[in-house]
Amino acid sequence: MEDEDQIITQQPQHSSPFDAIRQVDEHGHEYWSARKLSKILTYDDYRNFQKVMSKAIRSCESAGEEASDHFVEVTNMITVGKGAKRPRTDFHLTRHACYLVVENADPEKPVVALGQAYFAYQTRRQELSDEDALAGLTEDQRRLLIRGQLSLHNRQLAETAHSAGVVTSRDFAIFQDFGYKGLYGGLSAQDIHSRKVLHKGQKILDHMGSTELAANLFRSTQAEEQIRLQKIQEKEQANIVHHHVGEKVRQTIQELGGTMPENLPTPKKSIQQLQREEQKRLKQGTQESLFPLDELSQE
Repeated sequence: MEDEDQIITQQPQHSSPFDAIRQVDEHGHEYWSARKLSKILTYDDYRNFQKVMSKAIRSCESAGEEASDHFVEVTNMITVGKGAKRPRTDFHLTRHACYLVVENADPEKPVVALGQAYFAYQTRRQELSDEDALAGLTEDQRRLLIRGQLSLHNRQLAETAHSAGVVTSRDFAIFQDFGYKGLYGGLSAQDIHSRKVLHKGQKILDHMGSTELAANLFRSTQAEEQIRLQKIQEKEQANIVHHHVGEKVRQTIQELGGTMPENLPTPKKSIQQLQREEQKRLKQGTQESLFPLDELSQE
């Protein structure tokens, strides 16, 4: 039997510990062993980790999902003293299940923050990858799609931040800057605007490629969720949470060897130009739009 305590030391030097324990079944489906994940998250007593698992399962069910689709109980035979064998239960976890687990794990454990960033970012990357493969989207189409999603989630973020004391337009501008500074290594929205050489009144989000938009979409969705889950009531604390989320997204991009968002190229066409092209195509009657054009125009 594999020695679970040696999982971290056996992985390649530059591999994520969460990648090291990723497995694939006979049908090509990826999964993670709950027991191996508990070791990486430094839970020495699996019984304590089972409490985290229970919270994660409740979170899954509360979201209207079938927990058994993501938390699959299995029984393995392990070798004990003198060659005897006994059954031991484990769970095969999907990527989404792992994300729910690390979200409910002890935040005081340093590796938990890394796990939260890893599973959330990878899950979102896979979602976008699946969407692209399904629809065969071009880069411009991906920009329109993600920009529409970001428009929606930014409104949700604004509503949640408002309940946390981010009330005035100035409050929200400061709140947004905290998120940008976390994600862009200290750069404010104005700094990003200047780096992109934009004119007054042009929105930085309308001049981002799909990769940069996806990073900001992840920042927005996770900031909204963290403020809501932590029941933040003060705008100063909301600012700190937003900055922390931005930092974690940036850290994950760096660990994955990606390009920092401030170094990504600015597309030649704005979102507004792409919208006009999409609307022109629709008038020609080719097909229904895949993109929430109305959402963008109302933001």
